[in-house]
Amino acid sequence: MAVRIAGVTIPNEKRVEISLTYIYGIGKTKSNEILKLVDLSPDIRVKDLTEQQANKLREIIEKQYKVEGDLKREVLSNIKRLKEINCYRGIRHAKGLPVKGQRTKTNSRTVRGNVRRTATSGKKLSAQKT
Repeated sequence: MAVRIAGVTIPNEKRVEISLTYIYGIGKTKSNEILKLVDLSPDIRVKDLTEQQANKLREIIEKQYKVEGDLKREVLSNIKRLKEINCYRGIRHAKGLPVKGQRTKTNSRTVRGNVRRTATSGKKLSAQKT
């Protein structure tokens, strides 16, 4: 029996605690919080859940937490707002640069489009014509 919560099919073979983290917006801490509310052991496997327990999990997640589409939409609207008001963070988002104060001199090369390949000796391969 595959359990679908908030439009995501969670893996059957894993523990419930870990399986819930496959839902966008639920990490390990929130997963344990939900399991305490439902009064479930985090060690139980998803395949061993009864229909009632699965429904209770689904109900709590969909009613009390903002997950998947709603959360993604909210995050995108927050980024859009930052871009519109032209604040520093918005400008960094628009340029595709690191937003939270990371250094850019040596890291984030790929983001900046400055990808350096390893240097070769310049010697032509023997298979090529000279």
